[in-house]
Amino acid sequence: MHQRLLESYPASSDRYDEMLSADGRLRPHWRTLIDQLENLSPEMLRRRASEVREAIASDGVTYNVYADPKGANRPWELDLLPHIVSADDWQFLAKAVAQRARLMNAVLADLYGEQSLLSEGLLPPALVFGQHGYLMPCHGIKPPGGVHLHAYAIDLARSADGTWWVVSDRTQGPSGTGYALQNRQIMSRAMPEALRDMHVQSPHGYFHTLRAMLTQLAPANGEMPLIVLLTPGPYNETYSEHAFLAHTLGFPLVEGVDLTVRGDQVFLKTLNGLRRVHAILRRMDDDYCDPLELRADSALGIPGLTQAARLGNVLVANSLGSGVLESTALHGFLPAISERLLGEPLALPAVASWWCGEKPALDYTLEHLDDLVIVPAFSSMRMQPVFGHAVTGAARRRLIESLQLQPHAYAAQEWVRLSQAPVMSRSGDYGLMGRTISLRVFAVADGHGGYQVMPGGLTRVASRQRRDVVSMQQGGTTKDVWVLRENEPGPAELMPDDVVDTVNGTQIRSTVDVSSHSGENLFWMGRYSERVKNLARLLRTTLQYTMDGQSESRGILGSVSWICSQLGVLMPKSDPRPTITGLQQSLQAAVIDPSAPVSVATQVRQLAHAAYQVREHLSLDNWHALTKMPAMVQERISTPTGAQHALGNVIDACSGLAGHALDDMTRDAGWQFLMVGRHIERMVNMATLFDNFLRLPPARQTAALSWLLESASSIVTYRVRYRRTPEWLPVLHLLVFDASNPHGMAYQFRMLQQYLADIAQQLGLLSMTIPSHLAGQLDAMNLADFAHGSPTMEEANARLAQLMRDAVGGGAMLSDDLSRHYFTPLTAPVSQGV
Repeated sequence: MHQRLLESYPASSDRYDEMLSADGRLRPHWRTLIDQLENLSPEMLRRRASEVREAIASDGVTYNVYADPKGANRPWELDLLPHIVSADDWQFLAKAVAQRARLMNAVLADLYGEQSLLSEGLLPPALVFGQHGYLMPCHGIKPPGGVHLHAYAIDLARSADGTWWVVSDRTQGPSGTGYALQNRQIMSRAMPEALRDMHVQSPHGYFHTLRAMLTQLAPANGEMPLIVLLTPGPYNETYSEHAFLAHTLGFPLVEGVDLTVRGDQVFLKTLNGLRRVHAILRRMDDDYCDPLELRADSALGIPGLTQAARLGNVLVANSLGSGVLESTALHGFLPAISERLLGEPLALPAVASWWCGEKPALDYTLEHLDDLVIVPAFSSMRMQPVFGHAVTGAARRRLIESLQLQPHAYAAQEWVRLSQAPVMSRSGDYGLMGRTISLRVFAVADGHGGYQVMPGGLTRVASRQRRDVVSMQQGGTTKDVWVLRENEPGPAELMPDDVVDTVNGTQIRSTVDVSSHSGENLFWMGRYSERVKNLARLLRTTLQYTMDGQSESRGILGSVSWICSQLGVLMPKSDPRPTITGLQQSLQAAVIDPSAPVSVATQVRQLAHAAYQVREHLSLDNWHALTKMPAMVQERISTPTGAQHALGNVIDACSGLAGHALDDMTRDAGWQFLMVGRHIERMVNMATLFDNFLRLPPARQTAALSWLLESASSIVTYRVRYRRTPEWLPVLHLLVFDASNPHGMAYQFRMLQQYLADIAQQLGLLSMTIPSHLAGQLDAMNLADFAHGSPTMEEANARLAQLMRDAVGGGAMLSDDLSRHYFTPLTAPVSQGV
């Protein structure tokens, strides 16, 4: 039993193995999972592992590693095998982590309050005041409810005897909870039977408690509190998690530029104007949060935030200055502090630590260097752990010199050989390999003086075997954490954790606060989605004409290639009459060339960038459609057929986006701007296309009418309606005058008037007459004046061409006006009293 899967697994004699006991036997809490895996063939394991990777790609889960060869948005990596924690282990860990969270909160209250720990000698003043983590402007700030530490994370490791040790504390804006929940959602699809049969505890209660606690503590004075999630922006390494958390919690995802302080209160710049913010769940480092009092060179923060928090006008979670506790040098002082502040011994010990700022500790460190790991004393230092036994020669001498010159900057920790756990090999038969791991556990304040610990967490896996540094920045992977129950769950435990809202005074709302930044990105998401689709259809249609052997099709290539060049698509310039092959190569490059200003790849990248910043506004299906698009135009295309296939996929994906926008999105102000963006882009595209088409001689226009209809996605409508070869007046009517054609000019004018009127009614401030002015010009034209041979044709064409140019200019003016009125608001409506 268990032989096939375990036969290649390397046992370890000097490390604790999470799956095997010291005598090589399978630990009891692993048996159910291994039994199920034994019944799966290598091909079935390979397929499930592939499903995990596909789910990560589809959900757009990333961890940005700077200068990573996999790109700026490095895909998150999740092992098929979970990290299983027994019920007995978890019972101890949950209590110990909750106790440590209470202690950390009490230490913060003291350091930014009475500072009795310093006066009584329980903490060296140099350790507190000598680091960047302690923020003097925050001294004296008393957060609502006395809670400084709203969310807490702790990194744990096991020594060879199975004892849990604290490696580090995360107290500023602890990352990982969103990734932990995403890991569980993905694993519930890949391993549903095991999750069910092993009675794994759900992590969802953590998020319910977090939301309820912030709502309870927010200084709302009876109002429905507005809580936002503050992110440094899309270039932060964990931005994907920020967007997911905002989506899960239902909080607006905001950057510093979205918030402003007026009258010592914080406001969100929404499409409706300014709306007061009562609580900020921040994922931004302490000192970056306020350039006025904390860090003058920060372009990410909100000037005046510290003063607003000082006056109790906004809840900041975690409190500003909480990063002081991330110093590893504090570990050795915490046992005595626990006895002093909590009146009880510290249940969860930290790895034996020495702060080199004390001479006895420095002397011990230098004497026992081979048995220690040298780490930075303060989280602001950018330094990797240095294993004393691995440093020799000149490097060792430099290390000792650094310790002697700046002892306060370093701490020494006992070298603990991390435990190992099995990971699934991706080669051959998908056997098991051993990798060292570190477990991150999360706790959240319950608003009543205690802390709730998430049953689960985030296990990080070293990139190489027997490596004792576990880091996502260095290529580490992750595991879902399965915490087993002591008993089978009862019916109450099987209910969704967030079905019941225990917060009193909850109000039903029919609107949502859309930040100006989100509104702008939704607007450009609408524009870029249309831009991608329009360009893809133009390229596909033109490619088809280059592949058609009929002389009529070849005869119009000169005309359509000229139009394409006028639209910015690069065409061969060496020959005024380019060859078919030259045209095809140019069109293929316009599909995949990311450096070309007008290419599908470039526009898809812009679309993804806009959508990435409004992830919380998009449904999962909508997001899946978006995340699949970049891969469609990343592969090398060597044939026109391959290019057409890729373009067809892109067009289908864009159609899916349009469908999701109509079916899945709430008709709020953000949706209105998305739709306005789509119709402005469609209007500008059609106007530009038609303006250039009108510059062709009449005979060449007639020859290219089918191409024009196909490029404008109206060929089917024309055939159904007229059932004959395209002719000038019917085509002109369909594409310009017909208000029922969703791709025609008249339709865009009508829809823009409707949406802009809705926006003006909903948000105010807007008085835009551009669409009605354009529609008026069109209504003044007579279709009969455009008939070939008519004496009025030349004048009518000139008027129509001018209308097209006015429409292009009108699109730019509309974008500018929307930006000025809504995307950079500086004042609030009078009704809000600001």
